[in-house]
Amino acid sequence: MFDLHILILAPLIVVIAYTIFGLSGFGSTLIAVPLLALLHPDLKFVMPVVIVMDCITAMSMGMRLRADVNRYDLLPLLPFLVIGLAFGVFLLVNLPATVLLIVLGIFAMFYGATYMRGGPPRFRFARWAAAPVGLFAGTTSASIGVGGPLYVMYLASRGSTPEQIRATTPVIFVFTTIVRIAMFTAAGLFTRDILISAAVLLPVALGALHLGHRLHVGLSKETTIRLIGGLLVLSGVSLLFRAAG
Repeated sequence: MFDLHILILAPLIVVIAYTIFGLSGFGSTLIAVPLLALLHPDLKFVMPVVIVMDCITAMSMGMRLRADVNRYDLLPLLPFLVIGLAFGVFLLVNLPATVLLIVLGIFAMFYGATYMRGGPPRFRFARWAAAPVGLFAGTTSASIGVGGPLYVMYLASRGSTPEQIRATTPVIFVFTTIVRIAMFTAAGLFTRDILISAAVLLPVALGALHLGHRLHVGLSKETTIRLIGGLLVLSGVSLLFRAAG
């Protein structure tokens, strides 16, 4: 992961991903993992690097916005997320990288197209939906890095305001990243190169997060949603071509 083009492009990808995270409260993993996977197609390398950055940046974001956290709908998710995360780590360790790349590409294209049409579909979830949503989101979060849109759809369908969504999703990310770090460590996925890569990119991510906070006031919600959507569609198409090749 230390070729010249990677040293140039990886920080640029991190800037884009975590600026969007600062703007919207989610989207960092969905942007960073597919694009970094184009540079280093082994998700067993990319996922741990992004998880470390997610943990620190989500803590920073969560502390800043903690007054708006939707605790009522957050707490039922947590135990089911743990179960899903454990299954997702199993899939990440045992499935071929090509399969994971294809699944990630399809997810990125699907959510990107949805956002470009104006945002995820708005429908009402009952409170018991925390169980299937938590299981599925935990599984996809650990295995292919897709969790944020599922959390956003769940919170929106429960009636959360945009401010509550922006505050609650980082808290979920803190919880899931800490659990994933523990599980990835137990599975032997953290290596010296992964830790070095995360340490090098982390200051870039924190700077981009601050930039996203500064831009949040001046950028409309609709523009942010469509920006995320366009990047997701492009990264999804690229990943499918990479997996096919």
